[in-house]
Amino acid sequence: MATPVPTRPSADSPAGGVLSVELELTGNCQLECSHCCTLSGPEVTQGAMTLTDWQQVVDDIAALGIPAVQFIGGEPTRSLTLLPLITHALCRELKVEVYSNLTHVRLPQWAAFEQYGVRLATSYYSDDPAEHDRITGVAGSHARTRANIIRAVERRIPLRAGVVQLEDAQRVDAAVAELRELGVTNIRVDRVRAVGRAAETVGIPSVSELCGRCFHHRLAISPDGDLYGCILSRFLPTGNVRQRRLADIMLSPEYAAARAAIPPMSTDGCPPDDSSDCNPANTEACGPAYDD
Repeated sequence: MATPVPTRPSADSPAGGVLSVELELTGNCQLECSHCCTLSGPEVTQGAMTLTDWQQVVDDIAALGIPAVQFIGGEPTRSLTLLPLITHALCRELKVEVYSNLTHVRLPQWAAFEQYGVRLATSYYSDDPAEHDRITGVAGSHARTRANIIRAVERRIPLRAGVVQLEDAQRVDAAVAELRELGVTNIRVDRVRAVGRAAETVGIPSVSELCGRCFHHRLAISPDGDLYGCILSRFLPTGNVRQRRLADIMLSPEYAAARAAIPPMSTDGCPPDDSSDCNPANTEACGPAYDD
């Protein structure tokens, strides 16, 4: 049986139409993807947010009526806060998605992912191991991610995969076909966005690289506690949850200005009308029910 469709925050909530919050548990990642929007990597720190800090944020998200959280990074499986936070979020009746590169998943993490109300998301760049590994910057990453995709499907964990196209000749269609052969049914394709390592120029990225959901439908919080519209809009911080409560930041002039700087999307449709959801790492935009 599928769980109910998440409800939107009430009209009097400062969360407005926000449906999900991306929580970047760490900046550390074993991969060095050439297009990483968060500039994550093996040498990046875990960040200043503690487990207690994150638990307070999750409590605030639930209190605001926002129905879902996504644990992301960096690579969230490298954070010791992931498993207790999954439990904490589920106890607050929040929907949970874990966005992982799936290169290394420990047995306790698999058990956590199998819980009702939890789903996984990952990125997959090519059916060609050499091409995939060149994009991630780590040899053997394709084999490990592919093997864990198979494990997730076998364990009946709801799984969403995104394919980001960085090059014209990239084997995107073949990657999608392979994912379907492996049993993945929820697949999205997006172009690379000019933010983070993929930015072509130095300086503040353009809001034109965003799909229009930042601040309107989703939020994100960095490993150091900075609040912004999504993982792609890190250039628009509005406050820090270690210094002010989430609701207070959302009622601030800084938050209002950042929200106004991003024109909301002109349609409530699904891809391709919604610009392919901006980035496959992001939580579901249309608010569908979570599958068993």
